Amino acid sequence: MDALEALRLQVEWGADEALAEAPVDRLSPAAPRAAPGPAPRAAAPPEDPPPQPTRPPPTPANRAPTALAPAGPAQVQRARDIAAACSTPVELRQALAAFDGCPLSATATNLVFSDGNPDAGLMLVGEAPGAEEDRVGTPFVGASGQLLDRMLASIGIDRTRCLITNLLPWRPPGNRNPTDGEVQMCLPFVQRHIALVRPRHLVLLGAMSAHALTGTRQGITRMRGKWLELHVPGLETPVPALPMLHPAYLLHNPGAKRDAWADWLLLRRTMDKK
Repeated sequence: MDALEALRLQVEWGADEALAEAPVDRLSPAAPRAAPGPAPRAAAPPEDPPPQPTRPPPTPANRAPTALAPAGPAQVQRARDIAAACSTPVELRQALAAFDGCPLSATATNLVFSDGNPDAGLMLVGEAPGAEEDRVGTPFVGASGQLLDRMLASIGIDRTRCLITNLLPWRPPGNRNPTDGEVQMCLPFVQRHIALVRPRHLVLLGAMSAHALTGTRQGITRMRGKWLELHVPGLETPVPALPMLHPAYLLHNPGAKRDAWADWLLLRRTMDKK
């Protein structure tokens, strides 16, 4: 493996932030430091070294958690109440910026709310921001976003003719998968976003957004290519929703672009009928 391949592998694993020049072994006890002063004149007689404290191996009981447990009903209800009180997308963005119920807001650089035209009638919901989106504060601006722009352009659409957002408005550290609790805390806000925008057509990009918004666990390869009726709190009638493969998936599985192209053509045909 050459240096470029090794670097690419680290980025794919989420190691995209340089915090120190050398790794730190945080499981090893710190080495004792000698007290400053003159060296002794004669060597001390050998003694047995003092016993070093032993640290138990990491177990589920003593390992530092990487994420919180799923949110409780009261916490999720608080998120619903805050989201429901918003009457415009601007108010919703302000509420999210002030929301402290999701731990991802404390580790992210920027809130990634939306991009595009909220009055276009077409809304796309992705999964979670990546590193570039986190730095800029705009959804789909990295490699996945560039591919998304090309796919939209192929059916005559750009960002002025759709609204783009994500299920999660904050990037999970290292691009890890979010916990169920993190998804539950963010879901009321994206549902309220959909209700406020009232899109005529909704595209669910990726399994995470499709599962969270539809409540099904069917694989995305089985869900894609078929219109669903999505019931959204706050809307009297269901929204036509089309699950699709996420652009990031297509970057790693280029053979699936044929199915993705068929889905975009289906979207174009459906939009042209109305």
